[in-house]
Amino acid sequence: MVKGKQGYTAHSKFLRISPKKVRPLADLVRRQPYAEALALLETMPHKGAALLRKTIKSAGDNALFQNDELDEESLYVHELQVLEGPRLKRLWVRGRGRADRQVSRMCHISVAVEEMT
Repeated sequence: MVKGKQGYTAHSKFLRISPKKVRPLADLVRRQPYAEALALLETMPHKGAALLRKTIKSAGDNALFQNDELDEESLYVHELQVLEGPRLKRLWVRGRGRADRQVSRMCHISVAVEEMT
């Protein structure tokens, strides 16, 4: 999680997508200006991009709500973490009476936005 009082935060938990699929997208927008990060994620066709965009937008809205003197142009993505959540383990029935294990991974996304100095 985002530690301490570092800007304005938002969290999305128990998202049904593997953290391995979201981390490369997070690397693209980390330390980017807020508006530029949202625009970049808007154009991507990935499911993880939509989830990241939603969380970053929520952190930006929290910042604008808590501090009236801020505007979107003065914010940037200060910290962005994609952590592993619990795994759903299911039985996957195969031929000849066999069975495999299907593992559905989840992730947690934590975002902190701050004012540019």
